[in-house]
This record gives sequence, C-alpha cells and structure tokens, in this order.
Amino acid sequence: MTRQELIATIRKKQSFLCVGLDTDLKKIPAHLLQMDDPIFQFNKAIIDATLPYAVAYKPNLAFYESAGIEGLVQLKKTMDYLHSLDGKVFTIADAKRGDIGNTSQQYAKAFLDPAGDFNFDSLTVAPYMGEDSVTPFTVYDGKWVILLALTSNKGAFDFQFIEADGSKQRLFERVLERSQQWGDPNNMMYVVGATKADMLTAVRALVPDSFLLVPGVGAQGGSLTEVCRYGMTSECGLLVNSSRGIIYASNGEDFAQRAADEAHKLQQQMADELKNHSCFA
Repeated sequence: MTRQELIATIRKKQSFLCVGLDTDLKKIPAHLLQMDDPIFQFNKAIIDATLPYAVAYKPNLAFYESAGIEGLVQLKKTMDYLHSLDGKVFTIADAKRGDIGNTSQQYAKAFLDPAGDFNFDSLTVAPYMGEDSVTPFTVYDGKWVILLALTSNKGAFDFQFIEADGSKQRLFERVLERSQQWGDPNNMMYVVGATKADMLTAVRALVPDSFLLVPGVGAQGGSLTEVCRYGMTSECGLLVNSSRGIIYASNGEDFAQRAADEAHKLQQQMADELKNHSCFA
C-alpha cells in the first residue's frame, strides 16, 4: 500500500485505527479451541467484525512463532484472508527485526516479498545496529519500514532518553534524524508510544510529514486526544493501535460483536479528531 492509498483509506473510513492481532490461545474464547485452526478462526472473526472501522491490522509475530509451525500456518491463513478482502487494509508485521545486512535481507524477504508466504505491507524494525541493518528492508516497492523510535514501555528510559555525544539531542531524536537518510515519508514510519504523547512535539519537529504508529491507547492508558493534539498532521499522519482493548473485550461467544463495539467507539472518536484538526481540508 502506498502512502496515498493509505491516506485515501483513512479518509474514506474516517479512521486511523490499527487492530493488533496479538492472538493468545490462553485468552481466546473456549469454544474456538475445539476447531482445527482456532487462531485463524479467532482472527477472521475479529477482522470481519472490525473491518468497517479499521484501516490496518498488526499481527504480533511472537504469538504465532510461539505456537511453532502450526502458528505460522495460521498466520499465513490470516494474511491470505486479509489479502482477499474487498478493499485494501494496511498490514504490519510486528516483528521488531534488525541485524547485519545479510540477515536483514532474509528477514525482509520473509515478511515483505510479494512472492513470499506473508507479503506484509510493513515491518517493525529495531534501529540499534544502524544503517546497514535497516536499509535492506527498504528495497521492496510500496513496502514500509516502521522504525522503533520512542516506545511506550517503562524500559524506554534505559536508553532512549540518553543525550548523545554530550549534546542535548536524545537518542530517540538521533534515530529520527539519522534515519531520514535511509528512507522518506513514503516508505518509513516510526513507532512512538501513546504513553509518551507529550514528547510528540519533539518527534514532529524532526519528522513533520512521516506517519507514526502509536501503540499504547486503551489498555496501556494512552490518551487518543493527547496523541492527536501533538502528533496529527493535515493528512492525519497517525496509525493508532489497539490490541487487548478490542480483541479481548469479551471471552464469550459474543467476542466478535464486543470487538466491533470497541472498534466502533474508537473510530467515532477518531472521526471527531480528524474533523477537529481539519484533516484533508
């Protein structure tokens, strides 16, 4: 999906909601466990229920890899289903990869290659090893790198706020600045946690036009209003992820409807924010 296609989808649905498919066999409704492919059946029901309100879906690879070969099979089924939908959605492999060049090339092939099993639109990438660990992910046309910049976990303070080289520039700001030499707003996004919403002013000073993937709204306590206040652009510029607050809204047979209800609530709030910030005017 290109930048313009993503913006058009956001505008059409009046939503910038990303649904995180962090599918845990210990949390999905018990009646699904009787099926041959419970992870896929859960994902399919969630996708069907939330599709009117979501523009993106983000499987977290750990939940599939931990289930072994069968987990990867069900991830492929999920991706095949997303590709079959009438109308595009943006797909994110939340894998946080990043290694020396040859290894990154293989990770990129595994997740982004259109001829591969998964064919995601984008992949989350850790920038710690620098340019040669990131640029191999930028070689596929129409595919995106989503670079970790300022995360929502408490451990973010261990490294991300260190001032680099004795300057006043913090490490996350160095990542934002330097990485613009590796990609541009058409193929590179950044992860910025919703629990760090007050830092979005500093982020936008360095990447005014880039899309931001923002986790942490909902179960982690981030504020959608604050994220939009500091991070929204005239073309929206945000994908806000919600995982547990939507997919585990219920563990009963009404789980899909409850997921739809929660997604709809967020979509309505997002539509209001798009209007309030005069997006697409």
